[in-house]
Amino acid sequence: MAASPSTARALNDRLALRLLQDQGPLTAAQLKTLTGLSRPTVADLVERLGGSGLVHVVGETGAERRGPNAKLYGIVADRAHLAGLDVRTRSVAVTVTDLLGTPLAEAAVPVREDAGTGPAVERAVALLERTAAEAGAGRLHTVTVGAPGLIDPATGELRDSTGLPAWHRRLVAVLQERLPARVRVENETNLAAVAELREGAARGREDFVLLWLGQGVGAAVVLGGRLRRGASGGAGEIGFLPVPGTSGPPSATSCDGGFHELACVAAVEALAAEHGLDPAGALASGHGPFLDALARRLAVGAAAVVSVLDPGCVVLGGETGHQGGPELAARVEAELAALSPLRTEVRATVLGGAAVLRGALLRARDAAQEELFP
Repeated sequence: MAASPSTARALNDRLALRLLQDQGPLTAAQLKTLTGLSRPTVADLVERLGGSGLVHVVGETGAERRGPNAKLYGIVADRAHLAGLDVRTRSVAVTVTDLLGTPLAEAAVPVREDAGTGPAVERAVALLERTAAEAGAGRLHTVTVGAPGLIDPATGELRDSTGLPAWHRRLVAVLQERLPARVRVENETNLAAVAELREGAARGREDFVLLWLGQGVGAAVVLGGRLRRGASGGAGEIGFLPVPGTSGPPSATSCDGGFHELACVAAVEALAAEHGLDPAGALASGHGPFLDALARRLAVGAAAVVSVLDPGCVVLGGETGHQGGPELAARVEAELAALSPLRTEVRATVLGGAAVLRGALLRARDAAQEELFP
């Protein structure tokens, strides 16, 4: 069935906006070539998008040749301001960008464990407000918060999880109450996977699993280019995976005894100490016996994921994945090959500690553009 004229216009406008976003300012002739639309249709859509305040003239091209210069059209970047928050147990980091994702201001503050829910929330909110003011953002359009814990797929809210600070959940509610912006929350590991998929170690792949190896341990599952959350939002809670070599099985309220006990930062530091290494620099030391022992541990958890999902690629993220780099990834890949017949490439994170915040900003940009672009 042929599209109606209004539907065709909307599709053409969205296509043009995506091209302007991905390839930067373009002339009408370039838009014609890239879209395959006629010259009059391109002229109409440029005028329409300009009238809606989404596109404007950002310059000219053709100064090197005779004849009139061609106008360069670009997206109005300050049409909306966005923010991403990376909320950790003891800190908060914020970045504010324009609609195209260009960073305008960023900041971070520590949060003391004994700060209390109210003061911790106010500290985080004040940080966001200061950073937005510094960026010249009078009003934020969309804010995405990345935090540890489960996100309820029905409500989109951060669920109350044992061991996580109460101020995390309260922060999201306060932001929703005090800001005119659309505020969303997402699991930090899922956001890191989004960033690695779009801009990092998994770029160009349709299927992969990100192992988050930090103070907490988790995984994010991407299949068919889409993030998979599971029925209750808990896909990838690999910290609870029962594995050999721990003190006992985990429980519904504690991942002690699960894969977390072998792979969290505290466990990695203890393993380094057993090998006579300074935990602070052990992962970058190149110490073979230590890296081999750690790789065997990580391969146990990775093998469980691979045997069920067969993603073809595992990305090692979090502090351990970042600091261990390609050398640790190569060792985990070799250990995994000995445990599973399923060929799996293991890569180190490219984005490191910036992955969660970058994923939050990408999600915020997607949400804002989905609403603003026709």
